Amino acid sequence: MLLPRSTIGPLRQVGRRLLAALSVLWATVLIVYLDRDGYTDNHDGTVTFLDAVYYTTVTLSTTGYGDIAPVSDGARIVNVLLITPLRVLFLIILVGTTLEVLTERTREQWRQTRWRTALRDHTVVVGFGTKGRSAAETLLSTGMGRERIVLIDPNHHVVKAATDDGFAGVVGDATRSDVLARAEVRRAKQIVVATQRDDTAVLVTLTARQLNPRLRIVAAVREEENAPLLRQSGADAVITSASAAGRLLGLSMLSPNASSVMEDLIQQGSGLSLNERPVTKAEAGRSPRECTDLVVSVVRGHRLLGYDDPEAATLQLTDRVVVIHRSLPSSETTLP
Repeated sequence: MLLPRSTIGPLRQVGRRLLAALSVLWATVLIVYLDRDGYTDNHDGTVTFLDAVYYTTVTLSTTGYGDIAPVSDGARIVNVLLITPLRVLFLIILVGTTLEVLTERTREQWRQTRWRTALRDHTVVVGFGTKGRSAAETLLSTGMGRERIVLIDPNHHVVKAATDDGFAGVVGDATRSDVLARAEVRRAKQIVVATQRDDTAVLVTLTARQLNPRLRIVAAVREEENAPLLRQSGADAVITSASAAGRLLGLSMLSPNASSVMEDLIQQGSGLSLNERPVTKAEAGRSPRECTDLVVSVVRGHRLLGYDDPEAATLQLTDRVVVIHRSLPSSETTLP
């Protein structure tokens, strides 16, 4: 489980602490050597530079053999005011590195517990390749916050890059229930299955449906022949990437302008957008043609009615409509 945060590499952290410890060490050596006349060596009575290094190491490490000791008042004052604080700082640097390693797991567990407690009605994206990333960007363009999107991918580097972008991510195989559980699928509102293989998408859909029967599942498959299998596995909507791309290619050959309009419709955040929303009180009892937005379909119960269907001639308050409207900036957009 990876949560977004600004981090410094472990080698860089160790390097910084090592540099700080060496700085304290050599600063103490310099202080002792400059005041070497205030020290005595039980061996020969004089303190050389090597003796200053030796005295510093045994003093900062609190070993204190006592063979070299300050004898003058000045040297003792320097030990009290400078060398003792440097000794404490040296120990803090070394012990702090150990404590940080020991407390990192506890701190990360606390962050994850707090994150799970606050997470509700979020969206899980399985597979952060081209399809998964595009789906996440589309959700962001509709006003959904990054904190409401959780990514699952088996590649650690992919999840790390996603967390650097501000997403929460889970490293693992989404066909396993424990991996989906770490993404809090039981409390999620919807899941996007954008795996590289169709058989993987089927297994993810089956597992997700078992964990959360109320979950809305949107899955992508490469081959159209696998779409019925996805629906039988519990997917609410299945997008066939290969055939959809092929239809756009054919449309581009027949009518380049029409294909540009289709690209504009499926791309959120600019130009025209295709969206689904509930019927307002002012629109209830009226014809779809009287709506402010261009209505292309009416959703009544579990049925999708075309714009020319006689049953859709009069809108009901419980209906939902699929409309084409002008895209709003993300700050003005509200989720349906």
